[in-house]
Amino acid sequence: MAEPKTLFALNPDLDRAALAREFAEDNRIQVRNVLTAESATEIREVLSRHTPWGMAAQADGSGIKGAQKIDAPFLTSEAGREHAQQLLLATHKASQNGAYAFRYAHFSLVEAAARQDGNPFEILLEHLNAPSFLGLVREVTGISDLVKTDGQATLFGPQHYLGRHIDSHVAEGWRIAYVLNFAPDDWHPDWGGYLNFYDENGDITAGYKPRFNALNMFLVPRPHAVSFVSPFAPASRFAITGWLRDR
Repeated sequence: MAEPKTLFALNPDLDRAALAREFAEDNRIQVRNVLTAESATEIREVLSRHTPWGMAAQADGSGIKGAQKIDAPFLTSEAGREHAQQLLLATHKASQNGAYAFRYAHFSLVEAAARQDGNPFEILLEHLNAPSFLGLVREVTGISDLVKTDGQATLFGPQHYLGRHIDSHVAEGWRIAYVLNFAPDDWHPDWGGYLNFYDENGDITAGYKPRFNALNMFLVPRPHAVSFVSPFAPASRFAITGWLRDR
């Protein structure tokens, strides 16, 4: 594969041995300043100004089966807005009943890359599958057989959340879940949107604040969620998320 265009440059000063020791303690980590400042700023610019956001939602037990995705053009139509409102009500009901549900703004890097027109999302996905990034993740996690990264751009704005779940798709090759964060530097704890981890009793054992230029990684399956984003929070919790796979 040819080297992708510059958009994604890893911080050369990362202490990979220390990061590997930290990950080994509990099979999770938040790597701060993972990219160069210039690269992280450029990616946030792409996410904040040049991303056609659609909607992703799921509401188990509501009669709406599986994950639902609404692309940006349909979301601007009357029918799209009506469907989005139905999903909003369905996720409310599902979560009220203790079923798995989520809702957030979404854009697929995989679908954008399929256009093969050199768009920035295609370049991002190429970088996530390049030897430099895969090599970093292999070193930190100790999993040498990671061969592929998928990805989606996400925006968690007011009243968005991701319900507690475990990412059990091991048969599909999922090994490591990741969140590459581009939230504002001054994200306030009261705004929510934390990546939280849970024990078997439902208690939170750890939580990661959304931080600009921070990479969260953890071994799956593992109970986790993204906490509810407050109605008064800014719509700027940008991230690239997905899974690193062994097939």
